[in-house]
Amino acid sequence: MFPARPAIAILITCWAGHCLRAELPPTIDTFLSANCLDCHNADTTEGGLNLQSLPAAVDRSDVASRWERILSRVEAGEMPPPEDAEVEAAEASAFTKSLGDWIRHEQRLQSKQTGRVAARQLTNLQLERSLHDLLGIDLPLTMAMADEQRSGGFTNIAETQSISHFQLEQHLRIVDLALDEAFRRALTPPDEWSKRMPAKEIVRTNPKRRTREPELIDGQAVTWSSRLIYYGRLPATTAKQDGWYRFTLQASALKTPEDRTGVWCTIRSGPAVSSAPLLAWVGAFEATDKPKQITVEAWLNRGEMLEIRPGDLTLKGANFAGGQVGTGEGGPQNVPGVAIDWIEMERFHPHADDDEVRKLLFNEHPVKSHRDPAKAEVTLDNPKEDIGRLLAYFARRAFRRPVPWSDVVRYVDLAIEKLDESGDPIVALRTGYRALLCSPRFLYFEEQPGPLDDHAIAARLSYMLQSTTPDETLMKLAAAGKLRNRQVLLQQIDRLLEGPAGQQFVRDFADQWLDLHLIDFTEPDRRLYPGFDVIVQQSMLDETHRFLEEMLREDLPVGNLIDSEFTFLNSRLAHYYKIDGATSDNLEKVALQPKDRRGGLLTHGSIMKVTANGTATSPVIRGVWISERLLGQEIPPPPESIPAIEPDVRGAKSIRDLLAKHTSDASCASCHRDIDPPGFALENFDPSGRWRTSYGKPRGKKKLPPIDASFTMPNGKKFQDLQSFQDLVLEDPERLAANVVDKLVAYGTGGEPRFADREAVEQIVQQTASSQYGFRSLIEATITSSLFLSK
Repeated sequence: MFPARPAIAILITCWAGHCLRAELPPTIDTFLSANCLDCHNADTTEGGLNLQSLPAAVDRSDVASRWERILSRVEAGEMPPPEDAEVEAAEASAFTKSLGDWIRHEQRLQSKQTGRVAARQLTNLQLERSLHDLLGIDLPLTMAMADEQRSGGFTNIAETQSISHFQLEQHLRIVDLALDEAFRRALTPPDEWSKRMPAKEIVRTNPKRRTREPELIDGQAVTWSSRLIYYGRLPATTAKQDGWYRFTLQASALKTPEDRTGVWCTIRSGPAVSSAPLLAWVGAFEATDKPKQITVEAWLNRGEMLEIRPGDLTLKGANFAGGQVGTGEGGPQNVPGVAIDWIEMERFHPHADDDEVRKLLFNEHPVKSHRDPAKAEVTLDNPKEDIGRLLAYFARRAFRRPVPWSDVVRYVDLAIEKLDESGDPIVALRTGYRALLCSPRFLYFEEQPGPLDDHAIAARLSYMLQSTTPDETLMKLAAAGKLRNRQVLLQQIDRLLEGPAGQQFVRDFADQWLDLHLIDFTEPDRRLYPGFDVIVQQSMLDETHRFLEEMLREDLPVGNLIDSEFTFLNSRLAHYYKIDGATSDNLEKVALQPKDRRGGLLTHGSIMKVTANGTATSPVIRGVWISERLLGQEIPPPPESIPAIEPDVRGAKSIRDLLAKHTSDASCASCHRDIDPPGFALENFDPSGRWRTSYGKPRGKKKLPPIDASFTMPNGKKFQDLQSFQDLVLEDPERLAANVVDKLVAYGTGGEPRFADREAVEQIVQQTASSQYGFRSLIEATITSSLFLSK
């Protein structure tokens, strides 16, 4: 007979038809078999957990998180349920220690063998910016790329990335688009130009046709507040070719309401016709009685134009006869409007001029340009040798490290073969560049298990802070072996976060960490939330970005994420929030008062917007979001058998009443203990980010259910409202800091921190205690840590 083995050990170590290398230590095996298997087996699967199918391995994050969840539930005394099983404290303690040691050992062994992070590739944004820097172009390439999978909001997590035949074809297509644009600009005459258009050139040109363009009134192009779509379209700004355009205009307000400082206007772009209804956001400004100049930059496809109009939906709108704008109908109205004196339109290249593009492709070799790129010429004194040198230099930049000739020669041979075939060095060079940009060494990060070499550090640092290939300064420091020096690394962090680059890092990081990329995903119902419009939405987004920029620049404590004494508002958002202090269309730092009911990123309208569906709020959705994005609490998905909670949008029943029945289920209660407190704390904010005191829209004398934001925290402490919830959360700033570190590690390395990384995260947090866990200090401590400097 075979020696007896506990049943669970046999079942766990065989999964998907393959017996795994690891086996559970006896202490773990015995505890689970005695206390857990009766409820968590293939037949019952309570809480969605089946121990019989759970692998005895932690090499996948989804499996590791299951084991970590088991550990935390037993540590908290939640499992086994006290009413179902009596477990001695010593037995539970031995189990959790053994399980924790086993998880750490397995994960550290994996790190030693293959690295903490799997092989990862450039994200869409990183690919676009890398091609921009390598070739000097400015095409918006991400628009031609497929959507990416996300983990925790991030697109760079190696475990969720994949490469398929379709994705390879897409990559080839993107590389061809980039090279076509680079060679076009390098080989043809400059295509920049500008023109100035007075008001009479941007108004209706056919007085007998209903065109929805501005009217010429007293020498100005006037557009009134209206609900007509495309009203304010400007065919005179139509792009004759795809490209970046800079627009400068002078405008003033007409008939500004007495309670406003001006008339807020939107600038959008698109075909502006019914067959192509979508318009892209370009910018917004507040027109005032005094004329002011506004400058915006936008990418326009051929045939697209600007639309400039009053965009504040709280303003009274014009009532045009027939619902159109035709002869005389766009004349003086008794509503606010915007008057444009002139517009300048300039075709330009924001990234690099044509000479820089030529140098990136051909170095100093002379180029004879021609309107037809096929007829342009490049003079190479010794074509084969020159092509070899150009490709070797390009390979160093594309592969982000020195490349030995033995590795470059295959690409050179390919280019020389094309030269012999075509006799054209331009065709040969393009072939070589294309091959280099299609190499895995360009598409993937080159990292080996253990401490990273200096070139890998340079790449990680550059792609974390700027989402692009390392610049020449980083490449030289890497070549000199200086990037493992902490002071040198700190100097480079400061350099890369300086000015606009730091602002871009904040936007890139926040848009993924905080799901701000979803800001357009829903639109609040205007019948329920009439004050909300696209200007408010964009201002909310700008508020959050500017707030985090301030935290970065001033190294403000991490507690400001939960509560703060300030925020950044313009006059439109201040009016929407009903807060005094902002009087222009620029974001201003505004001191907050208790009556404002705002404070911290937690209360930003952008956060309220991305955590609601446009019609109703859900404490569950917001609670999960706050737990995972700000509090560092991973919430497992609900079992498939548990239905979702649907809010009563009529206001007949409160969400608290609906949840009370739902959470009476034991399998739901354990998670909702963590989810519900932050969710209910934010219930006073509606889906559009405004403060409310009751559910539903008032109708006559009907009494609506009041908002009750009180709840009990998992540790038993109670709070009555948002402010008391914020105070309780701020009692544990280390938790907030650890969560920020977790997000920075994931964003910077492509691998979310694991159970075995907790000690390293705690060390990073403790290093920043003297700054009260300042945002910039956390970034610096993360980048100089072993988690960042090792694969």
